[in-house]
Amino acid sequence: MKRLSTVLLLASVTLAACGSAPAAEEAAPTGLTWAVETQPITLNPQQWSQNKVRLLVFNQFDALLSRAKDGSFQPWLAKSWQVSDDELTYTLELRDDVTFHDGTRFDAAAVKANLDQFKVEGYNPAVAAIQLRAFEEAEVVSPTTLRITLKEPDGLFLDFLASPYAGQISPKSLKSAKDLKFGGPDLVGTGPFILDRYVPGQEIHYRRNPAYRWPPAGAAHQGPAHLAEVTYRFLPEAAVRVGALTSGQVQVIEGVPATEAGLIKSDPDLTLRSALNSGTAFTYYFNTSHPPFDDQRVREAFREAVDVDAVLKSVYRDTATRAWSVIGKAGPFYDAGLEGSFGGDVAKANTLLDQAGWQQRDAEGYRVKDGRRLSVRTVAASAYVRDRRDVLAQAIQAQVKQNAGIDFQVKIVDTGTAQKAVEDDAYEIFENSRGDSDAGAALNLLLPGKGALNRTHYADAGVEKAIAEAGSSSDQARRAKLYAEVQRAVVRDKAIVFPIYVPADQIAARKSVRGLGFDPASGTPASAYDVRIET
Repeated sequence: MKRLSTVLLLASVTLAACGSAPAAEEAAPTGLTWAVETQPITLNPQQWSQNKVRLLVFNQFDALLSRAKDGSFQPWLAKSWQVSDDELTYTLELRDDVTFHDGTRFDAAAVKANLDQFKVEGYNPAVAAIQLRAFEEAEVVSPTTLRITLKEPDGLFLDFLASPYAGQISPKSLKSAKDLKFGGPDLVGTGPFILDRYVPGQEIHYRRNPAYRWPPAGAAHQGPAHLAEVTYRFLPEAAVRVGALTSGQVQVIEGVPATEAGLIKSDPDLTLRSALNSGTAFTYYFNTSHPPFDDQRVREAFREAVDVDAVLKSVYRDTATRAWSVIGKAGPFYDAGLEGSFGGDVAKANTLLDQAGWQQRDAEGYRVKDGRRLSVRTVAASAYVRDRRDVLAQAIQAQVKQNAGIDFQVKIVDTGTAQKAVEDDAYEIFENSRGDSDAGAALNLLLPGKGALNRTHYADAGVEKAIAEAGSSSDQARRAKLYAEVQRAVVRDKAIVFPIYVPADQIAARKSVRGLGFDPASGTPASAYDVRIET
């Protein structure tokens, strides 16, 4: 029998040591209204793709593991786990006191059903190809024991078990949900809140799960949530969100723009806090499949034509953190050696474009070659536009025109139109940031030639080898070294990407609202489980 390296962390011990807040039953439960920037395109955690929707997902669903601030994995619905010496077998010991919102008991068979769901063709191909690429099978050993077998070692597997994708859905509702891809009230989890109303374009409403007794390790209290109900209102306009907070229509908002931060800080009845997101930086990915970005000189010229610091200051004042790599600064794999390696050299930008043959100008000042203007397009889906990225794009648009004669066309469209542009290869810049708690998952999606989100059409054997080796290793130092190679290749050596800023989340609230915070794994606002109102 193979010796197992055991990771045994008892949730009861950890929680008892850290929970000092009063139990939910000790105070009369109240309701809370929270304004959010982004409307979800799905409420199924296993289809999750919008970082700002993470706080909604963990109201309704629980994962198998959680992450601590130091990055370590902690118990949640799985109270302990073992990993075999060859890293091919994971044995989970599950809690025996958990029930889904529909009354179904949570057990090993339920976890197996959730894992097997990803094998259904078309369910979530990206997760199946990356986070679960090594998943072979799940075997029920007992009602509280599940054995998972991998085809090969996978350094990302524990991260998957702690991600929204591992949000546990009742097997009954997996089969009966009217719209499984979207989710909604008939797709149920085990979380501290029960989704009972969703009004598209207006709000989503949760009521407290009175049976909840299984928070993740590190939660500030135990038992049911403090709040009796939570209403999230969809207010995409920042000024409207801030106005709703200052007028008392809502008690909490997220997505506070720099232009409004001073107003909130000056109000003695309000609080403001922020945190950098994990995962990847907000980055422009250059499409190398056709002109003009098939020429590295043009890619470099676009980056050099932008004074990123000035742009960030104009759009975000002094609240944005400049990015120098595709991986964000908040992550353990960030390569600080790339800092200062590109951007802001207008003379260099123009020299590069001259060398690339874009020497003529038309009547509007744009560069032309062979009768064709130097035009590039970004086609962004409105559902993913956050942090005033549309305004940011306009600022970059102005700089590349003025500094280098590049016609940067900015298009904000619906999701279907954006997807068609991708399918038709009718774009030159793909803008993206991902909130994966392990940036390796994002790199696997974005950079390999056959990556599910590779919009650059760039493929490099060395980059793919490094990503594959890092993904199969549990040695964090080795992974950091390999990911540094990847970052240097795509940022410095080949100029495939243009990192711009590190996404952050902000929470503003009435001072009476306590227990707000950020998910330690992602830097996004945490769920409402620990939130309470003091009078």
